[in-house]
Amino acid sequence: MSEAAIEDNLKQFLLVLAVSLSVATLPQIVSWFRQIPYTLLLVIVGLGLAFVDVRLVNLSPELILSIFLPPLLFEAAWNLRWLDLKRDLFPICLYAIAGVVISILGIALGLKQFAGLQLTTALLVGASLSATDPVSVTALFRELGVERRLSTLMEGESLFNDGMAVVAFSFLVGLPLGTKSLEIQSILIQLFSVVGIGLAVGSLIGFGISYLTQRFDLPLVEQSLTLVSAYGTYLITEDLGGSGVIGVVTTGLILGNFGSRIGMNPRTRIIVTEFWEFLAFFVNSIVFLLIGDRVEFAVLGENLGTIALTVVAMIVTRALAIFGLSGLSNKLVKSDIPLQEQTILWWGGLRGSVSIALALSIPAILSEREEIVATVFGVVLFTLLVQGLTVKPLLEKLNLLGDQPLRQQYAEAIARLTALDRVLQHLQRVEKRPGVEPEFYRYQEQLVKGELNRLQEEIERLQNEYPNLQDFTTEQLRQELMATEADTYAELVKAGRLNRELAPFLQQDFLESNDT
Repeated sequence: MSEAAIEDNLKQFLLVLAVSLSVATLPQIVSWFRQIPYTLLLVIVGLGLAFVDVRLVNLSPELILSIFLPPLLFEAAWNLRWLDLKRDLFPICLYAIAGVVISILGIALGLKQFAGLQLTTALLVGASLSATDPVSVTALFRELGVERRLSTLMEGESLFNDGMAVVAFSFLVGLPLGTKSLEIQSILIQLFSVVGIGLAVGSLIGFGISYLTQRFDLPLVEQSLTLVSAYGTYLITEDLGGSGVIGVVTTGLILGNFGSRIGMNPRTRIIVTEFWEFLAFFVNSIVFLLIGDRVEFAVLGENLGTIALTVVAMIVTRALAIFGLSGLSNKLVKSDIPLQEQTILWWGGLRGSVSIALALSIPAILSEREEIVATVFGVVLFTLLVQGLTVKPLLEKLNLLGDQPLRQQYAEAIARLTALDRVLQHLQRVEKRPGVEPEFYRYQEQLVKGELNRLQEEIERLQNEYPNLQDFTTEQLRQELMATEADTYAELVKAGRLNRELAPFLQQDFLESNDT
């Protein structure tokens, strides 16, 4: 590239970043915008720019899949607790495997029957839209304090079904080109091959880096290794013919649940987690803004009928998949997923960057490419702007918010009480330090003691007014005890006093108590 081209690309990138950060600060200036999830606000701003024909930068599918997708997948997998995932692994796998098949076939048959599309074209639309992207919804969950299990179900499904959707799409795109055929044997061989390579490469890199970080304690190096592992896993797996999505998810799960415990001290884990939170925010800011900015309103208008039919087919097939598979899971393994949570899983199954990237990656030689891209863009906008903006009222209607805001208030009071109690203990230890006036110590001590008394009164008031907080307190303590036991084993492994990390005793006790 010439220097002028590099400078021009840099200016475009900085422009996108400036707009994204401006949108991020908008809710702090105008309180009304706090009702809209940040990612959806970015899409709306992008649509406004597209409406006045201001194009920030070309949205390349290779850019999304190769540069934007790995950090988003890794960050979600890093923060997904294996204990939570393991508890609901069966329904998550059902959603990710059978749900993708139901989505592809349902949308394809609906479009072929009612829109008159060719079967191969309809299958490509179905495959593109089978990948869910609940970033906006899970961010809303965290903000509102929704139960963690619902977030685990939604994020777990998304992580795994992205891989299945990409595998299915890569096979189906070969049908109209004549390079693939609908033979069950070839489909199964490719599926096991792609998934197997992804799992193998992801496991190898994940466990390799986990044991490597045991040899040193360098936070910035360990942070950099996680970044290299995310992109390296994706590129290596794709080059070997596997699913880069599944590879990155596997690596992220291993490093987040195993490597971060045996190879990183608590401070390093916090540094790495905060780094990935920043990177996910940074990438999402760009992706969702560009999704809105690349919309072609004229093309959408020409395909409005097909888009409407696709939306109906998608919603119906999503309902069949979620309600049907949840019922099956409840019956077979006693998953106990209530109808209210199933409803949120159904309506919160938004589509996003992966769907658009898959549609844009269709070869230009296919005459139906423009119609497929327009249809996918239209459906993605519907899910983001209609479904995404109505998830919060639906949560309130189904009473799924519960007492989470109250629990958050209680947890913050406990945390502040613990922190200030440590401050008071430290003041008492350093009271005779030379060079500091005694009056300063007395002032600080009175200040901290006053706040401690106020916090203690607030905690007692909350406990008296809301007796159910007792269960929450007990659960918090249980989680702290399990974390302390697991961290101790990890420290002993890192010190060489154990050759493997032991299965936590308290975790097994927790699972047994849940079963009973």
